[in-house]
Amino acid sequence: MKFSILGPVRIHSDLIEMKPPAHKVRKILALLLLNKSRYVSISSLTRELWPYEPPKSAVATTQTYIVQLRKLLAAGLGVSSTEVSKKVLETSGTSYRLDIPAGSLDLHEYRLSLARAEAAVTAGMDREAVQLWEHAEGLWRGDAIADVEHGPLLRAEAASLRQSRLSAEERRIDAQLRLGLHHSSLAELAGLVQAHPFEEGLHAKFMLALYRSGHRGRALQVYHDLRKSMVRELGVEPSPTVQRLLQEILTSDISLELTR
Repeated sequence: MKFSILGPVRIHSDLIEMKPPAHKVRKILALLLLNKSRYVSISSLTRELWPYEPPKSAVATTQTYIVQLRKLLAAGLGVSSTEVSKKVLETSGTSYRLDIPAGSLDLHEYRLSLARAEAAVTAGMDREAVQLWEHAEGLWRGDAIADVEHGPLLRAEAASLRQSRLSAEERRIDAQLRLGLHHSSLAELAGLVQAHPFEEGLHAKFMLALYRSGHRGRALQVYHDLRKSMVRELGVEPSPTVQRLLQEILTSDISLELTR
């Protein structure tokens, strides 16, 4: 059985995709998956389900949702709900833990690929790192936890995963630029700077890729568009790092050339 959280929350069993039946059951499944092998207290679950005014029956209702989730897991595994209670969705006091095998959640595969990519970079293996980052990014099927209404806990987790995804894209593009793949990075960078208008690191990468591709004028325009947006919307100038890159482009500084 496979579980997906980098997109809509899904359970895959024998090539059959199952969507948890109720939005609150999906919330519970998402929280348990994000905390794999760690117990989640019923107070945390109820706070996620009813962040403002939980009903008096919140604990009992949450326990009912747990029963529904166990039935869903039992159907996917072809075992009894009792077996699921003992070995899959376990109870300890007033807390619950989803114990699933290693490699059965896309999030874990994603994080493992990121760790391997970083190790490859440390070893000077940029090409292998790019492949690992591409594999990690390919696991996404949209926004994380996409079909679940986010309470305070899931909102924080989703924000963290979005930042992780963007950071992985930036790290991969850094490696691509070190490999001299500036031409093939242009289209992606153009889209990223549109999607993230105040991310200075992305703009700097776009400027460098344009410069190395023989488009110095466009590289300068990217800087001026960034500065205009930042001054108008945020009231600040681009960072010294980006301003220094501008000067290096203006003077065709040799440091901008590939070193290998």
